[in-house]
This record gives sequence, structure tokens and C-alpha cells, in this order.
Amino acid sequence: MYVLGISCYYHDAGAALVKDGQLVAAAEEERFNRKKHYSDFPAQAVRYCLTEAGITIDEVDYIGFYEKPLVKFSRILETTLAAWPKTYWTWVKSMPVWLMTKLRIGRTIQQELDTDKDIHYCQHHLAHAASAFLVSPFEEAAVITADGVGEWTTTGWGVGKGNQIDFCKEIRFPHSVGLLFSAITAYLGFRVNDAEWKVMGLAPYGKPTYVDKFREVVDIREDGSFRLNMKYFSHTHSVSRMFNRRWERLFGRPQRPVETELDDFHRDIAHSGQKVVEEIMVKMATHVHQTTGLDNVCIGGGVGLNCVANWRILQESGFKNIFIQPAAGDSGGALGTAFYLYNSVLKNPRTFTMSHACWGPSFSDQQIEAALKAKDIPYEQYSDEEELLRATADLIADGEVVGWFQGRLEFGPRALGSRSLLADARNPKMKDIINAKVKFREAFRPFAPAVLRERAHEYFEMPEGMDAPFMLLVPKVRADKHAVIPAVTHQDGTGRVQTVTEEDNGRYYRLIRTFADLTGVPVVINTSFNVRGEPIVCTPTDAINTFLNTGIDVVVMGNYLVTHKPGKVDYEAGMKRSVALEAGSVA
Repeated sequence: MYVLGISCYYHDAGAALVKDGQLVAAAEEERFNRKKHYSDFPAQAVRYCLTEAGITIDEVDYIGFYEKPLVKFSRILETTLAAWPKTYWTWVKSMPVWLMTKLRIGRTIQQELDTDKDIHYCQHHLAHAASAFLVSPFEEAAVITADGVGEWTTTGWGVGKGNQIDFCKEIRFPHSVGLLFSAITAYLGFRVNDAEWKVMGLAPYGKPTYVDKFREVVDIREDGSFRLNMKYFSHTHSVSRMFNRRWERLFGRPQRPVETELDDFHRDIAHSGQKVVEEIMVKMATHVHQTTGLDNVCIGGGVGLNCVANWRILQESGFKNIFIQPAAGDSGGALGTAFYLYNSVLKNPRTFTMSHACWGPSFSDQQIEAALKAKDIPYEQYSDEEELLRATADLIADGEVVGWFQGRLEFGPRALGSRSLLADARNPKMKDIINAKVKFREAFRPFAPAVLRERAHEYFEMPEGMDAPFMLLVPKVRADKHAVIPAVTHQDGTGRVQTVTEEDNGRYYRLIRTFADLTGVPVVINTSFNVRGEPIVCTPTDAINTFLNTGIDVVVMGNYLVTHKPGKVDYEAGMKRSVALEAGSVA
């Protein structure tokens, strides 16, 4: 039995295919068409999933969509009419899209897929919950979902047991922790639904100066429920602004213009806003733990990507174990919908646990060699993996930035050892080198450590043997290791850790182990193989283009190692292009 899940028409379109309860493939459309956060129909992602399974759409038994369009449309109508006439322009801009596309999503999907099969609809937050619980290792767990908004729900919690999920409580639009964080993101001059992690990265540089003012913006109760003070927000009647002039008067400054200098005020806003969001999530999780008495919690929805809040939930709420799958945002809705149909609707037992994120396309050595020859790039080919890993580890230890392109592409926003940039975490200058010469991004943004799981407890304040495979938890770096791995120790002494095992990331694990044998340190920098404003690379050609246009020193693709780069990199031009890409002004 094949079940296809689809998410699209808001942001981060994606597709996932399940066969007899096992995940076959999952991918975001942006990786194929190179348009970051692409939201329209994921035609190439669907095609890839079917190709990976070796089937056509005719062989798919069920097709699911990750929300209920009519329910969502009723919310938009109701909120539009309630705020009329301030919503006039919102109405003018949104109604044609709804009438032409979104109200007939079922028919649109059938046309895109050239099929007359029925389309099944899953509630948005149920898709998030399913994407978290049904692929978790837990037979029973509390489930918390939080994002901007689905149909009406913005935040909810319930209990998953076996193949069923029952919601107990919800918070409805316009009150939303996700939209609160988006407002903070926009106020700081960053792009909403793209740069929320910039706020997390900036927060440790600030102080909680504005927490009291944020308490005027949002009323938080002891059980984690909350209400936004809507006199400060515009998301009920505007598609372009999250907050209004009252917000700006409350905090004492207008919105930061894009790409202007960040000062202590902005750092303090980021710190204060992050702390308030953490408070909401920790109080909610504590209440859910006390109410359910369960040891395990699963978190879904875009707020589940707030790795600082996740770690605090694990440390402070009373739960013993936590699970967040790597595509916790909207693209993961495709995953959740597919498993919800297979497990919960069709009542099939659960047989799958998501232990790694590598569910996208892979490329053979022949395809890699053809891409290198097409660009006339010289390379070394290794027939012995041990020699390849030793050569790569030597290059990392010598201070080179290595593009690492191996196996199947990751699903979700994090590079986790398949499409990664790797570098020496011991080098205190490496963070600035990568930011300036490769990523073309803000200097305050941290880099993540990848560490052998069996040695993670030596470097981070986490239990021995603990799994953190998806870079969604942020423990403290042990005090005696700050000077050992300074490039991945953030301003507040934390690291967004990825634990690596041979079972789930074989060659990546063996590379880090080789580096540890060479240097004594089982930790490397892992950041995504892309530049600012572009999706993570998918194909060998994507990787080669990024290599040629940035300060990446080496690329290792399959069994091929490339060190020679013709010409010089124009870093200023690269920076300008990456900024334009992030702003959406370059096609």
C-alpha cells in the first residue's frame, strides 16, 4: 500500500511517500527548483518520491493534503469581516488566490498529478502531531504542536497512544506563539518564515531588558496558555505587517530597516522575545506533563524548530524524553498526513521510527563524475574509503572548509551530514572565516557541532548515550571544552548539537571518527552546504556551482575529492547576490 502526503500553498511545500508503513522518500520542492521556501505545488518533489519508489501515480492508493481548505477559508472570511474595512486590501489580494486555487485544492492536486483519485484532507495541527508522534520511538507520549496558524488552531496539546492521537486543548487564532515570534523577527528587520533562527542566534548577545514590555504584548498563564494583546498586532487585517505603530511606540523605536546595523537595542529585543517564547513553551510543557503523567513528549509545528526552547522543555518540564522530527515545520505536514492516513485512519500498526533525515535523492559516482567533467574541473577519485576519509580529515585539520556531499539529501531545514559544510571546531577563527567567505551571512550567527554520539557527553552537558540527531537541542558546552571547540561554542556557552551514529550516518560518522583519531577531538563544525538566500544544494551541479562561487576550499562528493578551483572568488559580488537572494529580489 502506498500513501502520498502533500503540503503546499502556504510555505515550504513538500511531499512524502509511505509504503506499507515505511517511509520511502520525503523532500521539499525548494531543493529541486532552487527557490527557497517555495510554496506552490511540489511537482518535482512528488515526482522524485514516485521515482524513488519505482511507481507511477496510478499505483498510489491514497493521497492526502495537510490541512482542510474550507475550514481555513471560513476563518479568513470571519476575521476579514470582523476587521472590515481595515481588511479591504487583504481581501483584494487574497480572494482571487482562494477562488482560483485554494478553494479547489483537491481538483488542483488531481490536475497536477493527472489523476482522478480522491484527495483526503487532514487537519493542519493533526498533521503536525502525526509527523511528530507516529514516527517517534514512543508507544505513548504527550504531543504539543505550535506554529503560526493552521485552520483555526495555533497551539495545541494531546496524547498519542499506539496509532491514535487525541487532542485535549487548543489555542485559536489570532492568539499564536508562532505569530508572536514572527512579529519579533519582522521588527528586527529579518524575513518572516525564513529568519526566525536569526533571532535565536542573536538572543544570547542581549539582555532581558524588554521582558516586562513583552508582558504587555502577551499575557501568559501558569499552564502555558496565553493571549496576545491585539492592540499591538496587525496580522488579523494585514498581509504585510505583523505589528503596528503601538508596538513601535511601546518598545521605543521603529522597525529596523533591512541590512542596517544591529545594536544593543536589537540584541536586547531578541533576547527578551526569545525568553518570553521559551517561557510559554516551558510552562505549557510542564502543565501537559503534570496533566498526563507521561514521560515522553513529541513536538510538532514550526515552533518545534526553536531548539533553545526544546532543550529547556527537556530540562525543566518534567518529561524524561523528547522527540522532534527534522522537518517540524510545514513541509513536515506532508510526512504527518501520509502517516496519519496509513496508521490512524486505516488503523495499521506503527512499524517505522524516524532515526535519520536522509530521505531525499542520492547520486551515483557516475553522475558526480559527469557533473565534474561538464564543468571541466579536475578531481581525485578514491577507491578506498579509508584513504578518502583520511585525506578529508587532514584537510579539515589543516583549516580547510570542506563541502561534504554524500548519500541521500536531508529532509527539513538542517544539513545533517549529507549536504554539509565541514570545518575544524578547534579553530577560533573558523566561524568568521565561513561567515565571511562562504555563507555571506551575519557574523553573530552560530555554527553547530557534529559529534560522535558515544562521546557527546564528554563535550556537552548531556547524558551519556543521548540521541540528538536532528540539531534541535541546545545543551551547554562543558566549561573545560570551551577552549577546545571555540568555533561551535556560542556566546552563551551552548552548542546546537548533532549526535552522529554509524547506524544512521555511516560515512559521516567514520569521517568524524577519523578526524578524532587524527586530532583527539570527535567534533567538527557542520553547517548547511549553501549560501545565504539559497536552499541547501541537492545535485552535484548545485554543489559545484556553490563551490565555484564561494570560498569553500574543497568538495568531497561520493568518492571524488576536488581541491582545484579555476579563477578567483569575488566575495563582494557573492555577498550582494546572497543578500538579494534572501530578500527575494533575484529569481
